[in-house]
Amino acid sequence: MDLGEATAPLVAVVGVVGALLSALLTQRAADRGRQRELDRVEQVRERRRHAQELRACSVALNASARQYLAALTDQVHALGRDEELRVVRQRLTQARDQYRDVYAEAQVRLPERVLDLVAGLSHDLGAVYGMVRRLDDGLPRAGDSPEAVRERIDELWGRLRRTRREMRAELAGYAADPGR
Repeated sequence: MDLGEATAPLVAVVGVVGALLSALLTQRAADRGRQRELDRVEQVRERRRHAQELRACSVALNASARQYLAALTDQVHALGRDEELRVVRQRLTQARDQYRDVYAEAQVRLPERVLDLVAGLSHDLGAVYGMVRRLDDGLPRAGDSPEAVRERIDELWGRLRRTRREMRAELAGYAADPGR
């Protein structure tokens, strides 16, 4: 057999194998590209879902804290007026319970810098609640008075506004940073 005769089929086989491998490699590269794009889209969806959950948690926390503060205020105003005290007490208990549930969720969802503010606010809400309950029960401690409670509630409204600004800043960070 002549070398030329053997080379031609060999070149043809190599050419066909090369063409097949080229198509296979091109297909694999395209598959990898599609997979990377799918992964990127999934990451964007996940970030959006997380941002939506964070927003929902922040909204619920803000709303429940506002209801709790309003119920504390109503309780202080109702002290000494027995006819409305039962309804106001019940509202305060419900607002406090709702806040505790929302706060529990916030503890696992909110970022640390916001959670630190919320934890301090929560602690002080509990302290004011204790003052209100002691006044309602007729067993005040030194420093417990309706005026002191009102002052603390006013301070807590200001702290809630600052906390709300931090929550909004955190949410804005998710909108500005797609890699978060």
